[in-house]
Amino acid sequence: MKQQKKRGDATRDVLRFTFLHWRREPRFVVLIVATMMASTLADVFMPVFAGRLVDAISLGMADRDAALSSAVTAFIAMTGLGLIMVVMRHLAFYSIVELTLRVMSRVAQDAFARVQRFSADWHANSFAGSIVRKITRGMWALDLLNDTILLALLPSVVVLLGSMIVLGLHWPVMGFVIALGTVAYIAMTVLLSTLYVAPAARLANAWDTKVGGTLADALSCNAVVKAFGAEVREDARLRSVLTKWQSRTQRIWQRGTNSGTAQLIALLLIRAAIIGTALWLWWNDRASPGDLAYVITTYFVIHGYLRDVGMHINNLRRSVNDMEELVDIHAEPIGIEDRAAAPAISIARGEIIFDGVMFHYSGHDTPLYDELSLVIRAGERVGLVGPSGSGKTTLVKLVQRLYDVSGGRILIDGQDIAAVQQATLRAQIAIVQQEPILFHRTLAENIAYARPGASMAEIEHAARLANAHEFITRLPKAYGTLVGERGVKLSGGERQRVAIARAFLADAPILILDEATSALDSESEMLIQQAMERLMEGRTSIVIAHRLSTVRALDRILVFDKGRIIEEGTHASLYRKGGLYRRLCDHQGLDFGVRERREQAAE
Repeated sequence: MKQQKKRGDATRDVLRFTFLHWRREPRFVVLIVATMMASTLADVFMPVFAGRLVDAISLGMADRDAALSSAVTAFIAMTGLGLIMVVMRHLAFYSIVELTLRVMSRVAQDAFARVQRFSADWHANSFAGSIVRKITRGMWALDLLNDTILLALLPSVVVLLGSMIVLGLHWPVMGFVIALGTVAYIAMTVLLSTLYVAPAARLANAWDTKVGGTLADALSCNAVVKAFGAEVREDARLRSVLTKWQSRTQRIWQRGTNSGTAQLIALLLIRAAIIGTALWLWWNDRASPGDLAYVITTYFVIHGYLRDVGMHINNLRRSVNDMEELVDIHAEPIGIEDRAAAPAISIARGEIIFDGVMFHYSGHDTPLYDELSLVIRAGERVGLVGPSGSGKTTLVKLVQRLYDVSGGRILIDGQDIAAVQQATLRAQIAIVQQEPILFHRTLAENIAYARPGASMAEIEHAARLANAHEFITRLPKAYGTLVGERGVKLSGGERQRVAIARAFLADAPILILDEATSALDSESEMLIQQAMERLMEGRTSIVIAHRLSTVRALDRILVFDKGRIIEEGTHASLYRKGGLYRRLCDHQGLDFGVRERREQAAE
């Protein structure tokens, strides 16, 4: 019962989602409905004049002139109805092309915009390839759904109701037989589709999504696959997923075949009932030969629509199944949302204050930060050090508002960052990550991502400061070189220098460096370190340090352990103190410790 409710909810959600988008294009929907109904009614009345044509011909021996007149009238009416049907269908199909393309584009754009704004946790737990598959599959399912409802089910309902009414008015028993057969057939088709085929389709779609995720995961990490000679292992991994996908897809296709066969059997029974009733009426002198031709012609129209109704219901079910995951994306709450009418933040000095901050990671019982208070003065250069998981990276993520705090406030220049627009906050924070991520775009576009309106001269200047200009100009297309997915065409050091150039160009009042020189060779590191000193001058700078040699010259070092700041001070004072910072320094090399002890002895 619970599963049935879930399926019903999914169908309602998908149809509600679709109708909401139709409401934004009312003129196209009204035009499609009107033209399809006109075209379908022409189909309904076609058998009436076919019957009159047969009656006129059968009476031709008695009065040829009257028969000819009746036959010509019926012929003209049939030709006119045929012309109306063609013109109306043409207009309907032209209109649905425009409607569907508009809605598909909007749905894809909305889904992309929503996914872009989901939380960092959501992205960390999702396969990019799977998300792409959900969006693209849902887009094309929307195309099928529009066609099914407006071009298929709507005219089918009009034909079936119209035929039942027209035949029922002339022969109530015939109307009853058609109504009973139609209702039974549609009920059987709906039950087969929703209770027998749909569950298998939902499972097949889930494995289809996993296929996309598995492919994207292996292809995006191809360098690692090659490094460990793991091609065969990844082949086996995909083969395992495809085996599951194959069995699930085979089941849905087999159930679809079984459902189609059951529908054909039902149509045979309905045909026998309708033609048998027509023969009974003729035998009892209640129907003429023309009436018999009218009934048989009408039946073939009904038969075609009934047969197609089964296919349309199956298509409706398939499109609903394919759209479920896309609709779920639109229903997924955005993790971090701007408040209503939130103002843009203006950062001039860059003072950062943590005021009694509480923070829980989702699923953790205990908070990482418990009443954390901290002041980073405007223009101060602060290093964050400590063991893995101690809270260093979380602090800079909270500054960027990638997460919302559980309690307390974070203020920048006196402004609560939870009350301002996220985009304006992050636009004024430059960050260089330890593992730089580049777009599969040109080098110029990647550097200018921090400031899209930057001139070529500004881009080159930033690259020179980051020690990237020389290697860029050696490339065949220089700044026009495409870097490959995630920058795979560049070495680690080159990617890092491009990311550093991006930070130079941002020229933001707050700078975050996540061990920005870790991927550079010693010569480049020296040049970049000098450039970083210039870049940090006059800016509030937060440096996450893994190699402690990079924080020696900073104004203040904060030592984190289990979400608490247990030590703070300059490099010299902390090393002299002999706490956790001293132990971390000693663990990174004996030479470093010897040098410090010599400096202390000299003092």
